[in-house]
Amino acid sequence: MNIDDKAAVLQSEISKSIEVLKKIESYYDQFFQEEFEKEKRKLSQAIVFSDLICNYYTGLETIFFRISQFFENNLLQDKWHQDLLQKMTLNIPGLRPSVISDFTYHLLLELLKFRHFKRYYFALNYDWDKLEFVQKKYEQLKIRIYEELDRFLDYLNKLNQS
Repeated sequence: MNIDDKAAVLQSEISKSIEVLKKIESYYDQFFQEEFEKEKRKLSQAIVFSDLICNYYTGLETIFFRISQFFENNLLQDKWHQDLLQKMTLNIPGLRPSVISDFTYHLLLELLKFRHFKRYYFALNYDWDKLEFVQKKYEQLKIRIYEELDRFLDYLNKLNQS
């Protein structure tokens, strides 16, 4: 498989992952419109919200990992999740433009921290202040992320055509 074919595969993988992200986002929106009762703050609501945020972040991380494999494939082993995010902010002349902005990086970093906490903290005692903070970051992120991913897909498309 030549480089053009590999870039086309990467484009397809990113596009497919974006479709999954939009389904998660759609379910999230439906959940908050139809089932979420802010006044009651049920444990089940916290669990669903947490899972949706973690799945959303994991979907984005999968996109970033595929990009990293295609272009660099050089991540620090001990903190590869943070390293991966940071590398997505890099504009690497002659190789690729940045995938995300610094602002988006900081939003994603908060979701990464939350996912890490959720994975390793097994108690079902959710901190609603933290959940609301993460929700704000998610809301800010979803406004920006598709624009930034579309810009990167445009770059891949130009790479394919040259």
